[in-house]
Amino acid sequence: MGIESILFYFFAAILVAAAATVITVRNPVHAVLFLVLAFFTSAALWLMLEAEFLAIALVLVYVGAVMVLFLFVVMMLDINLAPLREGFIKYLPVGAVVAGIMFVEMAMVVGAKRFGFDSYGEGLKHAADYSNTKELGGVLYTVYVYPFEIAAAILLVAIVAAIALTMRRRPQTKYQDPAQQVMINRGDRVRVVKMAAEKKAATTAAQAD
Repeated sequence: MGIESILFYFFAAILVAAAATVITVRNPVHAVLFLVLAFFTSAALWLMLEAEFLAIALVLVYVGAVMVLFLFVVMMLDINLAPLREGFIKYLPVGAVVAGIMFVEMAMVVGAKRFGFDSYGEGLKHAADYSNTKELGGVLYTVYVYPFEIAAAILLVAIVAAIALTMRRRPQTKYQDPAQQVMINRGDRVRVVKMAAEKKAATTAAQAD
């Protein structure tokens, strides 16, 4: 067993353990942190498969942006975990069946014949000037150009829908008008009040004593 096999089983074991901990740990903050660990180990596996662009994109997009947002949301919201875990044991058999089906599908799609391995199960070695980004862009914009455009259109519609839902006027929500804030005058915000000096009162009190 070579060093590559040892590293693969090491990162794969950490990935499986972290993924299992995400759905079993009670603290949601700990679940998010274990999910970050799962993303890092997945990026390490992508690097071993010579998919540097996918590994860097996984770290930058998911760990650097999405998971930080999840972590802030989970830490700021007061989540009641008791109702969320009431049906865990009840739906566990259904979840196990769905997980098994997903595992079989992934084993059929991400197999040795489709993932850059030869007939002996060894990884195909590329030249020193091989660019994973160039190959991915060539396949994405030639073979899968129509699915890529459809996905882009769906994401655009989702962005427009999210903005439209956010811009709805709610009577119980307080809004600020930046134009009115900019046009405000100093006299509308600051009032100068003239008061008599307190020295005379202090002198009178001293004389009375």
